[in-house]
Amino acid sequence: MNALTPLSARLERSDGHALVTLARSRGAVRLRDLAQRGSGKAFLPRVEGDVPEVVFLNTSGGLTGGDRLSYRLELGAGCRATATTQTAERAYAAGAGAARVEVLHEVGRDGWLDWLPQETILFQGAALERETQISLAPGAGCLMVESVVLGRAAMGETLSRLAFRDRRSILRAGKPVLVEPLALDDRALAAAGGAAMLGGARALATLAMVGPGAEDALGPARAALGEAGVEAAASAFDGKLVLRLLATDGWPLRRQVARLLTVLRGRALPRVWQV
Repeated sequence: MNALTPLSARLERSDGHALVTLARSRGAVRLRDLAQRGSGKAFLPRVEGDVPEVVFLNTSGGLTGGDRLSYRLELGAGCRATATTQTAERAYAAGAGAARVEVLHEVGRDGWLDWLPQETILFQGAALERETQISLAPGAGCLMVESVVLGRAAMGETLSRLAFRDRRSILRAGKPVLVEPLALDDRALAAAGGAAMLGGARALATLAMVGPGAEDALGPARAALGEAGVEAAASAFDGKLVLRLLATDGWPLRRQVARLLTVLRGRALPRVWQV
């Protein structure tokens, strides 16, 4: 083979998987299992108090067509933990196919999980399919946030090509109590003058709290709203609190989300969130 022979057009794609299992032992929540493969990593930084943090990381630096990534956290009975991502996830232009991300968390009986990934930033031409599912055993609960930013306003980006499918669900004792599908493509971006029918917003987020007494947090959550450049609404019923937010850009959205999470959690955000 000649040294100048062109390389195959087939590019290497990243494949990452990270699994963390926590269980209660000797009066504390402890690591029981950790499995990592490829670009998927997880680490547990030292934190004050008795609620451990799990930080997931995609070492490939972003997602593009054909990449595969999965995060999984299993909490044993009576365990409370916070899980997040080290930084914002970026979905870049995809030459062929879509990147696929799977997030599957399980919370044991009477446990609690705060799933607080940082933003997903979608670039022009991105193709991303993501499935997030949190399964709650009887008596368990969770707080979940998902934020999406459509391009970087500071760079003058306006998206016109995109294939994004995102599905988030929370199951309680095997039955769905929250299902949030979202699909954005070229036609949606072209609608309403390129605003993706989002009223001109460039960033959006959903916060959901599911668990015993979650509806009692509606008042404090509404009181924490009011960030300039962010529109928000909140509702609560039958052990479920849901907030939906639209923002002019990712930065005011992040400030509003951070304030809400601090109020709902009653403590500071994970260290990787603090900037």
